Amino acid sequence: MTKGSPKLGILLPTRGLIMDAEQPDSADLILSMADRVEQAGLDSVWVGDSLTAKPRLEPITTLAAIAGRTSRVRLGTAVLLAAMRNPVLLAHSAGTLDLIARGRTVLAVGAGGAFNDEQKREWTVAGVNPRQRARRLEELVEVAKGLGAGRRVSFEGTHFDLDSVAVKPANVQPGGVPILLACHHSGTEAQHRRAARLGDGIMGISDSPDQYAEVLDRVHTYAAESGRDPAGMESAFYMTINMSNDQAASSQEAERFLMTYYGANIWGNRWGPFGPTEQVIERMKQYVDAGADTIIIRFASYNQEEQLEAFLSEVAPHFPQ
Repeated sequence: MTKGSPKLGILLPTRGLIMDAEQPDSADLILSMADRVEQAGLDSVWVGDSLTAKPRLEPITTLAAIAGRTSRVRLGTAVLLAAMRNPVLLAHSAGTLDLIARGRTVLAVGAGGAFNDEQKREWTVAGVNPRQRARRLEELVEVAKGLGAGRRVSFEGTHFDLDSVAVKPANVQPGGVPILLACHHSGTEAQHRRAARLGDGIMGISDSPDQYAEVLDRVHTYAAESGRDPAGMESAFYMTINMSNDQAASSQEAERFLMTYYGANIWGNRWGPFGPTEQVIERMKQYVDAGADTIIIRFASYNQEEQLEAFLSEVAPHFPQ
């Protein structure tokens, strides 16, 4: 990676695959796109997470399949609704995945949403009170990081209670699989302090470049106050784009894709750009200037492979890896 150039990642369409077909015939699109990203020399591939509100492929098993076909790209979640899981089971799954991937795993996790009935039901069917998801996430990350690092963990919290528990395989990476915490400009101080205390970095999704820079500054300040070195924290940003020289057509497809994806317009004017590649390049540079050292791209498009090829040929060369 050229100095000053961000690591580039691609979000694989594990949700789009389900949107395109009630019952897909295979996951070949996901695997072939992961292969292409590795061949192109990009840094990483990522998968999202949802159980029933936004159906898609299960993330950990999907990444395990990709790990068996690739040898270099990092494999990440963006973002994992970790609080739906048990920390011991998650540490076991992550350790197994990291062994298969030979130390290429990274988990970006977040508290997720509970803003409508479908989202609330998603939590309750998993046996979790949606009102408790943030505190549950904090406890889970603390436990999972200890287990992933190969330590024997005792923990007494509101949601989890462990007495001298260890899991194997431990994560291949020293200290365990890196965990990035989702952070937003509109997030609470508790969210930012949690990331500073527990996270190996942060992931932004919906903030403007200026807002993202402010979030980074807050988290890094809190990290330094707690004795951590902010320089060792990854700063990731997740962008949603659609590329076409016809800006109107690009916006129309992106909005249709995202409405099907979410069932409501939750993005407003925060995502994009939807239009010419020059706009995408400029926006990415703004996030780099704001402090992002990793940029993850999601294509709001029904033609994922076409968008990927356009990105690789027209955008990626401006950010040498």
